[in-house]
Amino acid sequence: MEGLLRGARRILANLKPIRVPDSPARAFRDLWPGDAARGARLLRGEFEVLGTVRPLRPAEADGAQDWAAGSPTWRAAAHGFGWLRDLRALGTDAARLRGRALTADWLALRDDALSEAPEVAGARISAWLGHWDFLAATAEDGLRRQLMQRMAQDARNVVASLPAEAAHRGALVALKGGMAAAVALEEETWFARCVRFLPQELERQFHPDGGHVERSPAQLLAAVQDLIEIRNLLHGAGVDAPTLLPVVLDRAAPALRLMRHADGGLALFNGTREEPPAMLDLVLTQSQSRGRAPAALPDTGFHRLAASRTLVLVDCGAPPAGRREAAPGGLPRGADRFSHAGTLSFEMSVGRDRLIVNCGAAPAAEGEWRDALRATAAHSTLVLADTNSSELRPEGLGRRVDSVEADRQESNGAQWLEAAHDGWVKQFGLRHRRRLYLSESGDDLRGEDVLEPEREVQVPGFAVRFHLHPTVVASLQQDEAGVLLRLPSGVGWRLRAKGARVAIEESIHLAAEPRRSQQVALHAEAGATSVQWAISRVSLPAPASGEPAE
Repeated sequence: MEGLLRGARRILANLKPIRVPDSPARAFRDLWPGDAARGARLLRGEFEVLGTVRPLRPAEADGAQDWAAGSPTWRAAAHGFGWLRDLRALGTDAARLRGRALTADWLALRDDALSEAPEVAGARISAWLGHWDFLAATAEDGLRRQLMQRMAQDARNVVASLPAEAAHRGALVALKGGMAAAVALEEETWFARCVRFLPQELERQFHPDGGHVERSPAQLLAAVQDLIEIRNLLHGAGVDAPTLLPVVLDRAAPALRLMRHADGGLALFNGTREEPPAMLDLVLTQSQSRGRAPAALPDTGFHRLAASRTLVLVDCGAPPAGRREAAPGGLPRGADRFSHAGTLSFEMSVGRDRLIVNCGAAPAAEGEWRDALRATAAHSTLVLADTNSSELRPEGLGRRVDSVEADRQESNGAQWLEAAHDGWVKQFGLRHRRRLYLSESGDDLRGEDVLEPEREVQVPGFAVRFHLHPTVVASLQQDEAGVLLRLPSGVGWRLRAKGARVAIEESIHLAAEPRRSQQVALHAEAGATSVQWAISRVSLPAPASGEPAE
């Protein structure tokens, strides 16, 4: 019924004429720096989205249309025009002309259902307005007129579609785009409608602890950027922000701090890739929130264990709710769109060196490669019978972890965390419980992974995986009961295990670009129900002359 009402609102909105000015009524400026390297790739006709590169160039005489190829996530980014930021970072006439050529090419396309999705149209509106001086201010009158007319058409549909149907951050992007267009076109009724729906969208997007509903550090970062832009839009329009907006920002910024390692980057959970630390610093500064990173996000489901220079970040939350049906064009609608099957996985860093990591993500890649990085085996956690703890589907997750229980204790600087999930209970009758202990010195992390039968079952074999950062050098000890780990700083750690066979295996790390790495795997035979392990700091001999320090 809601979908019918939304469609009816869009039809009625399109019956009303819009006064389209020659240029935006107010100047905008995109707040965030672009990536000149990605901009240079665009000049070569290559568009990178979250590590996935495909051609994107103005159509040649054969009429080839790069916009229609690729995964829905890749195409949504192309149609969203966020790449203007990267061209602007080059600051050259060639970059400006390439931006105009691609824009003219896009305007000549037949409409793609995906390009009209509210979150995609909202992103495009924000990008056009935020880069108007770069893209259109000195362009030919015809291109400027086309841009203004298409922006007005998109904005009318976006505002009529509010509240947005997507349950993820895309709904916030749509609202932000509609608000920006209302200011640019001086449409007061549109602006009032956006402001009216803002408080309920904030409640839907953010948990009380400040975490984002998608449980992704990357999406939390982007959502904080959205909030900053919305706050600035309201201020520029002379409108008081809803009281909930600064409250949410004050909660979300510390939550984002919890997700950072000491090197300034984000932990690799649920579709997150490497973000430049300088970008995170800028976003946190712009948020104007001074709150420190909390020890836990109980509503979102993340814990932070820190002692001395050692930091452990643990995923202790159930995946968000999903939706089976996708929007036109194949865009997922549920908040689980980027969810990984990584429940109870953890990352560990020592100072600025990352030690234990998850493999990363390729959200814009085609299905097979994307899902290989979403699998439980690509995370530093237990994998039962080579089966994912949550079922991976193109639109998000199918069968999933329904509940995660977590309990945390601290004493004299030492920290204990115990958590369990039910992802394998229905299929195997087994609950995975993980116990972690971090000493007060930070030099000793101990763990136990247990499979607890919920009924009489035969326990299959399982593995506990520890993916290593590519800069970590691993060597198996002679007794094959442990592995020595050398960090780039030269500091040594030893991983020991009881109840499983220890092996060093190949892995991959996809935080910024694909890099070969290693993992320590603890293989338990069928019938075993627990594995104990410890990661402890040790003194290592200095590298031999001529041997790399790492």
